[in-house]
Amino acid sequence: MTTGGYAKLLRREWFLSISVATSIAFICFGTRLLEGLDRPLWLAVIFVWLFAVILGSALAVVRHAEHLGERLGEPYGTLVLTLSITAIEVVSITAIMLHGANNPTLARDTLFAVTMIVLNGMVGLSLLVGGWRHREQHYNLQGANAYLSVVIPLGILALVMPNYAGPLQHALSFAQEAFLAVVCTGLYIAFLGLQTRRHRAYFATLEEDDAAATVMHGGTARTVFHALALAAYMIPVVYLAEKLAHPVDYVVETLGKPAALAGLVMAVLVATPEGIGAVRAARHNHMQRSVNIFLGSVLSTIGLTIPAILIISHFTAHPIELGLQRTDLVLFLLTLTVSLVTFSSGHTNVLQGAVHLILFVAYLFYMFQG
Repeated sequence: MTTGGYAKLLRREWFLSISVATSIAFICFGTRLLEGLDRPLWLAVIFVWLFAVILGSALAVVRHAEHLGERLGEPYGTLVLTLSITAIEVVSITAIMLHGANNPTLARDTLFAVTMIVLNGMVGLSLLVGGWRHREQHYNLQGANAYLSVVIPLGILALVMPNYAGPLQHALSFAQEAFLAVVCTGLYIAFLGLQTRRHRAYFATLEEDDAAATVMHGGTARTVFHALALAAYMIPVVYLAEKLAHPVDYVVETLGKPAALAGLVMAVLVATPEGIGAVRAARHNHMQRSVNIFLGSVLSTIGLTIPAILIISHFTAHPIELGLQRTDLVLFLLTLTVSLVTFSSGHTNVLQGAVHLILFVAYLFYMFQG
């Protein structure tokens, strides 16, 4: 790449300067900036500022992950994206979980919110947009079945079983937490082996394989640039997520708002970048990439985030509750059932998208009315 080409790429990364400047501001003046959270206007300013910068950085992470995906081909490109977003998710949940008074349901609420946003909001919008523009779209049925064959049992073990297996109400014993962490991690590793080696073709159409092979020739400098840029955007996210914990914690604990709102905020933060990528792929008739993004997102959320949170909870003595209750439990089981039906034919249409969007609206409604 020429010097002019590098300069052009650097000009595109203008948001990195905002992320770095915001991080410096909170490093130098963080105490004073967070002092006036009892004033509603200042609370809103700090929250919007931090949320916007973290979200913008996360979107940049997605953009560079997509470029790497073009270089690496499927499923490696989607894997880079999901692992990056999962890292942001773990950092965000941990920051709020360890800040202020303990919120034992935060991890559960965030995991549930991510599942609802991805499997209903993201899937519904992707299928609706793609189906409206292309009538019917196709994907590799074997890949979708592989995702769901791991997502469904892990989801039940992590978010339903604690209601019935725990010695305490909605809580697990140490042995049960260790078992759950090992099972989640082990199944995710086994899935990666299938996805990246033995049955890689399940997660890419023939056309996408050909395109990936074409793109991968040459251009190592570009690949390195996008990898470094992805890491550069991740660093401010890791730092600023801890600062975002202050206004979120204030709203939930001091103002007495529903604890599930903290989980929803975290879920929107981590799911929005992937949602944009999935909808964009569906709009361009790349349904296989959309399927890889939203099903891979749910799988990594359950398979990686839960073990990480369980380990952090144990070593920091912050107990967590994982079992879903009442309407949340019904909506979770209904979502898994509908997803199993949706991804059972190898093709999608607008009706399936509409059904998933209705379930997402139901989730938002029962959050406040359930």
